Amino acid sequence: MDSTRQNKISRLIQKELSDILLKLAKETRGIMVSVSIVRVSPDLGIAKAYLSVFPSDKGNEVVEHLNNNIKAIRFELGNRVRHQLRIIPEIRFYLDDSLDYIEHIDELLKD
Repeated sequence: MDSTRQNKISRLIQKELSDILLKLAKETRGIMVSVSIVRVSPDLGIAKAYLSVFPSDKGNEVVEHLNNNIKAIRFELGNRVRHQLRIIPEIRFYLDDSLDYIEHIDELLKD
């Protein structure tokens, strides 16, 4: 169970990462990326960001590209939240495949 502080920081990071990824998405045409959820560790040192990517077959490629450019993204995040947070957490991107799982279950139920 997350504390109130963890929830507030998660929402703040999710909002700011969404804005950062929106700027990066203008470079890649035809791919939509959204931040589904951000989970922050209890010591507020690590933030796991789960991304939903459309089309889903490009998901692993997008997550790998973002993880390779993590320093630039963390620097931009640090500039945005430097007055609100004492420590800028390390960010790790993961693919959120819950929509693909739901579609798979729907297909199984239709049969």
